[in-house]
Amino acid sequence: MENKPKFRPDPSLKLMDQTRQVLRYHHYAYRTEQTYCDWITRFIRFFGAKRHPREMGKTEIEAFLSHLATDGNVAAATQRLAMNAILFLYREVLDQPIEGLIEPVKAKRQRRPPVVLSQAEVKKVLSRMSGTHHLMAQLLYGCGLRLMECVRLRIQDLDFERNLIYLRAAKGNKDRTTLFPGALKEPLQQHVERVKSLHDQDLAEGFGEVYLPTALNKKYVKAAKNFRWQYVFPSKSRATDPRSGMVRRHHVLESGLQKAVAIAVARAGIRKRAGCHTFRHSFATHLLENGVNIRVVQELMGHSDVKTTEIYTHVMEKDIRTVASPLDQLMAPTSPSPV
Repeated sequence: MENKPKFRPDPSLKLMDQTRQVLRYHHYAYRTEQTYCDWITRFIRFFGAKRHPREMGKTEIEAFLSHLATDGNVAAATQRLAMNAILFLYREVLDQPIEGLIEPVKAKRQRRPPVVLSQAEVKKVLSRMSGTHHLMAQLLYGCGLRLMECVRLRIQDLDFERNLIYLRAAKGNKDRTTLFPGALKEPLQQHVERVKSLHDQDLAEGFGEVYLPTALNKKYVKAAKNFRWQYVFPSKSRATDPRSGMVRRHHVLESGLQKAVAIAVARAGIRKRAGCHTFRHSFATHLLENGVNIRVVQELMGHSDVKTTEIYTHVMEKDIRTVASPLDQLMAPTSPSPV
């Protein structure tokens, strides 16, 4: 089988425009495009923007990544993301793959226990929210969703009959299913009806097309206007897609929910550093406290390794008063042996 010809960006474009062109050719997510371009720009500026990346290589990459670890004090995952972006530039855009291992000063891998709210605290926060943000926050906690998983939900991901919610192409490009809280079925059905009315209005005005990944858009030509592909939480207004230039109704911005949660946490008088992701941590911890098998929790959370799930066992509420000391067990009177 012949190898597919390597995509070559337009040489007349500026470097960052070439990078965007290649990222879009390979169908990278828009958020990934923004992140990669940001790290590549920071790498170039680190050396005063006087040297073109073609004139640099392994030594300069290691120097920049080491700076992030020693001076920037970034997490290991952040350093790895920066490295992936820069290597993409050299491999896919400049066609100058870096030979050998990149060996910068390693950023410290910090494994801190997650911030978790008690069930009473969760109730306090949720009681201080309303409207769509309240519904979204309930999904974060009731289903263990990540922020963007909630924001990107499509109508077809809600299975009211089987009581399941489908998460497609989530973190790590993995699919999974999670719980559909019974308490949310009616509110979500009512919400979906309102979304349907909004979509019908868009169609009547000559719009109604939603963003679909390129492969799906080619396979299902008319799917973009089908209601089942619409976002569960659409934006209040239509906007121009930054890539295609098409006018569409995208999903709501995640920043709105983040602000609403932050305000509710403050009004609830909670001093913990809690945010949207805290609901997900609390979901896993409370399931474990209720005796749900850790393997089931692992699957619901979408963790590849159970060790990731095990971190929640360190923040579970445990009543140590019910645990017998080994000394008490040792000194306990024994029953006389039968003759």
